[in-house]
Amino acid sequence: MGWPRASLFLLAALSALLLGCEGSSSSHFLRYFYTGVTEPGQGLPQFILVGYVDGQLFVQYDSNTRSMESRAPWMEKVDKEDPQYWERNTQLARGWEDPFRVSVETVRNYYNLSKGFHTWQLMYGCELTMDASKRGHWQYAYDGRDYLSFDKETLTWTAVDLPAQNTKRKWDLDVAMNQYLKDYLEKECMEGLQSYLEYGNETLFRTERPEGKVTRQAGFDDTESLVCQAYGFYPKEIELTWRKGGEVLHEDTFHRNTAPYPDGTYHAWLSISIDPKNRDQYRCQVEHASLAEPLVLAWEEPASNLGVILGCVVAIVLLIVSMTAGSYIYFKKCQEGYRAAPREGGLFAF
Repeated sequence: MGWPRASLFLLAALSALLLGCEGSSSSHFLRYFYTGVTEPGQGLPQFILVGYVDGQLFVQYDSNTRSMESRAPWMEKVDKEDPQYWERNTQLARGWEDPFRVSVETVRNYYNLSKGFHTWQLMYGCELTMDASKRGHWQYAYDGRDYLSFDKETLTWTAVDLPAQNTKRKWDLDVAMNQYLKDYLEKECMEGLQSYLEYGNETLFRTERPEGKVTRQAGFDDTESLVCQAYGFYPKEIELTWRKGGEVLHEDTFHRNTAPYPDGTYHAWLSISIDPKNRDQYRCQVEHASLAEPLVLAWEEPASNLGVILGCVVAIVLLIVSMTAGSYIYFKKCQEGYRAAPREGGLFAF
């Protein structure tokens, strides 16, 4: 499989990951994503593992490099406190490769699918909210669709369809492993999250104020859209609202989920369909933790046609970036622990 197919897969996956995996505005979360494919190719390893803290990529492993590697400068601190961290987690990650190769084919047979390109994915993680409550999740997907999810309160698995029942019946019987998963999500994962937050304190707890602008695009039937863009901000949580005469508008608006830039900051946009005759009455209000007062934006007449063209190009580029920067794996949640992933060599037999 060459670049085109791999690129399409990564595009669909990463947008789900970054546009779907969001914590609450005052929470911190640790998530891991594992993906195995039947037909690896250029740019797409057969197995890949990535970890995120508060939406920031910090570790990665794949079957090509076969090494757990840092993806955040602040992870250099782990070498001083835990010199064996990288070797230990490399070995643990390698232990997942064979089970994923077997699983993707086993589940394919459950669905009676033909051979070709198929994916088997795991996502798991934990979240610490402002009120100190703890949340955890562990779930699998096949070909980008939900397959099984773990209920840590009942120590059972929820299957989405009949083929998934084959796996559920076997996994529900492993009470010891299910208890281990519950303990892992509630204790070990939380300890890992707190440690990573300490390592990345200067980065993860910083604030960077958003820049913003309003552009316009022609619509249909004598309408147009005003697009409010905010970019270069951190942390991720931000609120954009369109207002007219001080009234907050919800109808005819289209919101794009917040997505990351490669430098670790974020961007977001909110558009609204309007009557061009009333264009001057609209204001976009941006609220963010870095701002003492909300940022208020309005559309401004460009100095020349070049400005109009540039405004359209910026809007299109932001849309493309928000799609591509958001696509790496199907899931909307996931993680692995700070100390160790559950049982070396995979979790369950099918």
